[in-house]
Amino acid sequence: MPVPQKPSVLTLFSTPKPFRNHIGVIQTNALQSWLKLQPQCEVILFGGEEGTDQIAARFGISHHAAVARNEFGTPFLNDIFETARAIASQPLVCYVNADMILLNDFTKAVDALCRIKESFLMVGRRWNLDVKEPFDFARADWAETLRRYAKERGELGSQYYIDYFVFPKGLFQNIPPFAVGRPGFDNWLLWKARSLGACLVDASDSVMAIHQNHDYGHHPDGRAGVYQGPEAKHNRQLMEGPHHFFTLEDASHRLTPSGLRRNLSPRYFRRKWKFARRVLRHALRGA
Repeated sequence: MPVPQKPSVLTLFSTPKPFRNHIGVIQTNALQSWLKLQPQCEVILFGGEEGTDQIAARFGISHHAAVARNEFGTPFLNDIFETARAIASQPLVCYVNADMILLNDFTKAVDALCRIKESFLMVGRRWNLDVKEPFDFARADWAETLRRYAKERGELGSQYYIDYFVFPKGLFQNIPPFAVGRPGFDNWLLWKARSLGACLVDASDSVMAIHQNHDYGHHPDGRAGVYQGPEAKHNRQLMEGPHHFFTLEDASHRLTPSGLRRNLSPRYFRRKWKFARRVLRHALRGA
């Protein structure tokens, strides 16, 4: 009988916004949920935003303050990924947005997947939930309570919002200098993983990742500044065309409670057909 493998252990890394007001509350909630994961995960915070050093010291989290930034002060994704690859102690890493609460179904899914596949990018849909106050993670039923709250009061997000990316740390190299927190880089990462031959795995059926709703007060121009400002436009230019815009519908596999399955949904094949047409049009324009 084969000896069971040890559960996977991974490094979570993130780039928080300033720890003030409501965003500080929900980011502190998220960090505490990560530290509760079993098996225990390494956590690295990047950037020198207000309060990051204090929160890292409070919870004993690794903190790498020096990151490359654009002219607006926004961190570059490529610098964060390259540094995480160099300093992460674990072979598996996960870039996760700092407002995301993770439960133990997350590490169970990662463990199940890494037993089957060596090269993969695991992503999934999120559950949007209004969280206004600090959550008590000392209570024994914290995970069950949050899961119930999300089902009763939250809503499942669309396939366009991707908030966590689990992958072997050698997968991504030569990432363009995307601005973190602006649209486009997440869709590009999905495309890039597939272009490298990795399995793109949608774990939505196995993972309840809880996004704590928030406003866009961290940007001087609010939501419009985040999604339509110059940084968003530059990110779209770095994508080099809409044929690099992948969503969860482009996942090659789905991780379900019964195991890993090929994505055979009609929507997947329609997406593949549309993608092939986009690639052809892009090639003809460049000819």
